[in-house]
Amino acid sequence: MEPPTPYALSVLDLVARIPRGKVMTYGDVAEYLGSGSARTVGMVMAKHGHEVPWQRVLRSSGVPYDGGLPLLVAEGCPVRGERVVLAECRWDGMSDARG
Repeated sequence: MEPPTPYALSVLDLVARIPRGKVMTYGDVAEYLGSGSARTVGMVMAKHGHEVPWQRVLRSSGVPYDGGLPLLVAEGCPVRGERVVLAECRWDGMSDARG
């Protein structure tokens, strides 16, 4: 496997900082980094996401990647059906990660 690119490393660093019980969407990650797109972030996560808490990065609809919902519930994320309630647990990338 080839090593992560500098962009991939920035994605992984940000995802690693998402606190327990908080989430970001793929688009949120790209917007926070100021480059790339939701699709680019998704490609990074597909290739290297196993290195970070991948379950904390969701589709814009609040639906997590396969297998992520039980992990998020265990972390205390509010859910309705198969979706995380983004309004209650979306992380802005700025607030204290220990919170």
